[in-house]
Amino acid sequence: MTVADNFLRQLPDIDPAETQEWIDSLDAIIAAGGRERARYIVAKLLERSNEQRVGVPPTTSTPYINTIPASEQPFFPGNEQVERRIRRFIRWNAAAMVIRANKTADGIGGHLSTFASSASLYEVGFNHFFKGKDDGLVGDHIYFQGHAAPGVYARAYLEGRL
Repeated sequence: MTVADNFLRQLPDIDPAETQEWIDSLDAIIAAGGRERARYIVAKLLERSNEQRVGVPPTTSTPYINTIPASEQPFFPGNEQVERRIRRFIRWNAAAMVIRANKTADGIGGHLSTFASSASLYEVGFNHFFKGKDDGLVGDHIYFQGHAAPGVYARAYLEGRL
């Protein structure tokens, strides 16, 4: 199912005979000129519909680039249950840090939802991707969105680095 399928289902066909004529015309172009010719004509029609501001729904689909099919993905390298439990502790500590900071002075702290919504991404990065200055390497330089800082500090605290 494509975006266009969803879009088309919402519209009543006010002239089914005309619609069928267009479909038959496309089939005839494919039969006479091949798929390449049909692609060209459809591209030109889309170009013209954009010029006329028809509002054709996008049919963008992205091919696999720098990725692998699900069937070739390796198993998760860590222990998902342990990492999930640690992530919960970190989220809880981040929330406690922000609440405590806001008792000291209004406006201090961070946005709890910023870290909570991205905690899984950060933790997978910390546990499996981000590299430090080990073995003489320069290490990764990572920018964390400022409002997510309480979660990063909560992790450092639980690791005993703060």
